[in-house]
Amino acid sequence: MKKRQPVSDVMTKQVVTVNVKDSLLTVKSVLSNKKVRHLPVLDGGKLVGILSRTDVMRLSFGNVFGEQAEADAAIFEMLSIPQIMTHKPRTVSVSMTIHDVAEILAEEEFHALPVVDGDKLVGIVTTTDIIRFLLAQY
Repeated sequence: MKKRQPVSDVMTKQVVTVNVKDSLLTVKSVLSNKKVRHLPVLDGGKLVGILSRTDVMRLSFGNVFGEQAEADAAIFEMLSIPQIMTHKPRTVSVSMTIHDVAEILAEEEFHALPVVDGDKLVGIVTTTDIIRFLLAQY
């Protein structure tokens, strides 16, 4: 196993993002249609937050009360991305090693980390990416 392999070797480079001004209904649609679990939030191309599928699902009554589409729609229209996103998310540098990123994911209990090169978002790395890397080693 290579010990100094960069995170850029395992990260997702074609990152699906949303704009801070998008609606939560758009976010819900992107999460469903793109089959992603984490969405970096951009404002003018700058990373300002991150949303997870769990963040969005917490707003939904569907799982608790059955068919509550109207209530869900009302909540999604009342709230905005900045109200539910994690602001100033923890990021990792594109030059960090997979090992160092795995330690951060484990110690800080994140499931995804935006990968940056300076101020530019260049990828996202998830626990699934790290697990797939480890599985390929055995």
